[in-house]
Amino acid sequence: MSGATLLKESGPKEVFCGLTSIVWLHRRMPDAFFLVVGSRTCAHLIQSAAGVMIFAEPRFGTAILEERDLAGLADAHDELNRVVKNLLARRPEIKTLFLVGSCPSEVIKIDLSRVAENLNIELKGQVTVLNYSGSGIETTFTQGEDGALKALIPLMPKSDQKKLLLVGTLANAVEDRLISIFNRLGIDKVESFPPRQSTELPSIGPETKVLLTQPYLTDTARELKNKGAEIIDAPFPLGVTGSTLWIQAAANSFGIDKSKVDSILNPLISRAKEALAPHVEKLSGKKLFLLPESQLEIPLARFLSNECGMEIVEIGTPYLNRDLMKAEIDLLPPDCRIVEGQHVEKQLDRVRDSSPDLVVCGMGLANPLEAEGISTKWSIEMVFSPIHGIDQASDLAELFSRPLRRHDILNPTKTLTSN
Repeated sequence: MSGATLLKESGPKEVFCGLTSIVWLHRRMPDAFFLVVGSRTCAHLIQSAAGVMIFAEPRFGTAILEERDLAGLADAHDELNRVVKNLLARRPEIKTLFLVGSCPSEVIKIDLSRVAENLNIELKGQVTVLNYSGSGIETTFTQGEDGALKALIPLMPKSDQKKLLLVGTLANAVEDRLISIFNRLGIDKVESFPPRQSTELPSIGPETKVLLTQPYLTDTARELKNKGAEIIDAPFPLGVTGSTLWIQAAANSFGIDKSKVDSILNPLISRAKEALAPHVEKLSGKKLFLLPESQLEIPLARFLSNECGMEIVEIGTPYLNRDLMKAEIDLLPPDCRIVEGQHVEKQLDRVRDSSPDLVVCGMGLANPLEAEGISTKWSIEMVFSPIHGIDQASDLAELFSRPLRRHDILNPTKTLTSN
């Protein structure tokens, strides 16, 4: 690894829970339904985050636990069975039902794996019922996707066909563009996981080469490896450099000649760097502090430092998988400080002491920091924005240059003084 300093911190956290990932997963797989087993607070979180119109038929819902359920005065298993059967009778188009725990089984007093197992026996294949935890006690918000994908892996059929498997949710348009690049390189068989329909799972086997698109899929990567797939070591496809190295790693794995790769990627790289230039002008020399939340922090810091010239004060990440992140950490400047975990009060003290130009953080911390005159960027925006790939590098940079431009507009006197 590079000379980056790795530290660990524990204490009060300020992150969204794994239920949040339902917001992009239900759009990815429209034949699936996500039933949260949790409190009214969980229902409010999902409803407000997803922003579904009240007359639309959503593909998620909440089986609300009342006090008598949590106190063990009612048989919550029977209640949940009743809710599920009512749901499936009213929504026959559902092909896969995810039961998502809002807290560990010990708290919600329901063993969701047992409920799913019993329902699968009763439903006899008409609907597949799976379960995973979206608890904020156990996960950060992006790890909800990791749990959902891990639950699907046992259903993936076996295959000996040589193929490339892109793992992690991408915007459909971005995914189509990346697959088109791989096809032009000569990789004909490219599939995605999760698929666009929950019932169209890709097959997997020893000839499957996995290219992760997101850095928060630790359990998914481990389970795919256990199925015999090969995980390709590469940085993640954020920015020009990261995306280029990501594509090159797949090409090397398939034995594609470097000159062919260069002939296809070089025009894209030239165009992307030209589009990136105005954002680099704004971001270069600015101090950046990343608080932990999405697990995208290290790839983002690598992009903003190496390609946009920002000075990294600190990279916070809720969890650090050193194997998956090795290629990213190797690309960081040698004096970077990476802090795994969180003690929110201590980190806020370090933010104030370092006076950064921009802080990447969760929504709960953004407004207080803005009130103190510190520009912020919500980290959750990164999972809702099409930021992957060479072509998207300028869009990714704009997400960070925009709050600085807004700050300049709102504080013209201060900007003129500092200049």
